[in-house]
Amino acid sequence: MTIARTICLGFLALIVAGTILLIMPFATYDGSWNNPIVALFTATSAVCVTGLAVVDTGSYFSFWGQLIILLLIQVGGLGYMMSTTFLMLLLGRRFDLRQKFAIQESFDRPFLQGSTNLVKSIIATTLICEITGIFLLLRVFAAKFGLAEGLWLSIFHSISAWNNAGFSLFADSLVSYRSSWIINIVISGLVIFGGIGYQVIIEIYLWFSSLIRGKKEKFGFSLNLKVVVSTTLLLLILGTFAFFLTEINNPETLKTLSLEDKFLASWFQSMTTRTAGFNSIDFGAMTTAGLFITMGLMFIGASPSGTGGGIKTTTLRILFNCTKSALQGKDQVILYQREVPSSLILKAVAVVFGTAASIVLCTILISLVETQLDFIEILFEVISAFATVGLSMGITASLSTVAKLVLVLSMYIGRVSILLVIAAIIGDVRPSSLHYPEENLLVG
Repeated sequence: MTIARTICLGFLALIVAGTILLIMPFATYDGSWNNPIVALFTATSAVCVTGLAVVDTGSYFSFWGQLIILLLIQVGGLGYMMSTTFLMLLLGRRFDLRQKFAIQESFDRPFLQGSTNLVKSIIATTLICEITGIFLLLRVFAAKFGLAEGLWLSIFHSISAWNNAGFSLFADSLVSYRSSWIINIVISGLVIFGGIGYQVIIEIYLWFSSLIRGKKEKFGFSLNLKVVVSTTLLLLILGTFAFFLTEINNPETLKTLSLEDKFLASWFQSMTTRTAGFNSIDFGAMTTAGLFITMGLMFIGASPSGTGGGIKTTTLRILFNCTKSALQGKDQVILYQREVPSSLILKAVAVVFGTAASIVLCTILISLVETQLDFIEILFEVISAFATVGLSMGITASLSTVAKLVLVLSMYIGRVSILLVIAAIIGDVRPSSLHYPEENLLVG
């Protein structure tokens, strides 16, 4: 049982447990036994923090069903190893070296010392941000639905947003609130900070602490923070203007809105395509250009150690700078005056190739059974599932059982990561001391 297999089987166990609970009569609104495919799809979407749904979450599931979905989202967002480690800490048990390595594998960072404090910091950060979101959203929801229902709506949407899940208790997601600055800003803030990565949040906290304490030493930001923050801001800004320009004359999306609401809706779509899953406009009515921009942003996704999916912002920057170095005739990849190790470049290439190959394969499989659907609808759905985004052009519920199972597999692999799934299948690779002679070949 390797670490990769432990993590993969842990997520599978969560999905199976969630499926069993959602099948039960108490989970549905009408008290009947749930359809196993609906339960499996919903549990997978929740554990993998995707947000794709084959039924309306708010009207199909009872309070207990919604609570189960919310718990699956919370555990899935934190990650299997992080959740089990926190449970062990609550029980007063100490975790051994193997579990520390598993946490390292989950976060892709070598920090074996201080793992206990790291877990506590991550849990505390999660709770503080989610509770803050609840109180901010309560002002809007309580005014319309009353205190009790408004509080539940605030809790559900705050946790869903922080974990980049995209599940909503409203049938139209957040289309009804596309003009609400409070809803747009709070949900955006939760999604961005949830997807930017715990390491970046903790580092920002340490920076603020040093400023408050008045330390004279200059705080040195890590390369990870510089790349993640700069790339995230750039994608958010470019995405906002891209959606504004492509949808401004579309009467089904932005054309009928005021100028202020146009920019607000464009910003929200730019943010939510980065694996959040909420929407304030109808993606099924978007222009072809807008759909391709959406698919591109979904493919990139969030950042490492965050709650989002996709190939990640750091992968994008590594490959972008790799291309830049090739065009400049350099044999080194430089980021902020730091050389990127060749092992990271190889990993970035493997992530992109594995993700692209998986999306192509899943798209072909669904196309074979869903011949009545357009290619762009299927491709959009597969990218959304694999990148754990949750956006849809409205075809999810009408898909056949085979197509839904393909999406279930896509969501699972996308959440666990394609490299981890392959590592779980082939097992630990033995190191080799062999070195082969180099030889050139034609490329490009």
